[in-house]
Amino acid sequence: MPEGTITFGCNLTVDDYWDVAEFARRAEDLGFDRVTVGEHIMDGNPPRPTMMGIPAMAAAAGATSRIRVLTGIVIAPLYHPVMLAKMVSILDQISNGRLDFGIGISGQRDTRAEFDALEIPVNTRGRRTDEMLRVMRDLWTSEKVSHHGRFFNFDDVTLLPKPTQQPYPPIWVAGRSDAAIRRAAIAGDGWYPYLFTVNRIRRSNASVREMAEHSGRDLSGFKWGLNQPTAIHENPDRALETAITHVGQRYVTPERSAEDIARALCVTGNAEDCIGAIQERIDAGVRDFVFGFLAGDTDDYFRQMELFSGRVLSHFR
Repeated sequence: MPEGTITFGCNLTVDDYWDVAEFARRAEDLGFDRVTVGEHIMDGNPPRPTMMGIPAMAAAAGATSRIRVLTGIVIAPLYHPVMLAKMVSILDQISNGRLDFGIGISGQRDTRAEFDALEIPVNTRGRRTDEMLRVMRDLWTSEKVSHHGRFFNFDDVTLLPKPTQQPYPPIWVAGRSDAAIRRAAIAGDGWYPYLFTVNRIRRSNASVREMAEHSGRDLSGFKWGLNQPTAIHENPDRALETAITHVGQRYVTPERSAEDIARALCVTGNAEDCIGAIQERIDAGVRDFVFGFLAGDTDDYFRQMELFSGRVLSHFR
């Protein structure tokens, strides 16, 4: 089982709220360890309003001094690797080495819209990302880099300044598929799943370890993350209702009710309930939590952050 300090971050999940600097300052004041925000160019069609991770985390870094910023997640195959490597280097510089570089390939059901908008074949996204990871590591650690691959070709590229963190910011690989698990094990510095049951967390962590061992990788310092939807309220029934509305109803199937899904995938309840659910996930191997508080407006989101900080973070620390 992974060892090490447990960290607690929060993911800004309120629609139509753009003050990332205020969010980051509040999170830092409340004792959270990192902040993040999701990313989409165009989430479905018609789309909902969305942000981009790198500029959002630049705002968060500029408004704070201690808390880490996580791009959670950058949709890597929508970028050219030279441009993405440059943006990551600069974000790591201006944050003074506080960046965790979270990447994924986008698993949303309507994800094709943003790939079509940028003229990128959606069925190449995994292979494109695997090539990008190799290229970006070279760009962060070497000069006069040339690359001729399946998707990208360039010669004599040097990116300066290099990242503050050496050799480069930790790469957290997000996802839900076996391919994502393999990508984390072979090319990542962390595994960052989403919408996993406790049993699935345990199985995926074991798979990362097994694949890394087969490839000869040492996972010392590896980040065992989790993007965890959470609803906390003094009234456990209210918390469960919130989780059902925001997660259960979105993923309901003919075989499973919205309540079953919310209970399986969310941390929900009062402070004591949340402590118990978090401990289950710690026992399954999670060490770096990022909580996405489920709320319809900013007042409720910040209320949950404050309650969580005062009652849950204090328990684990």
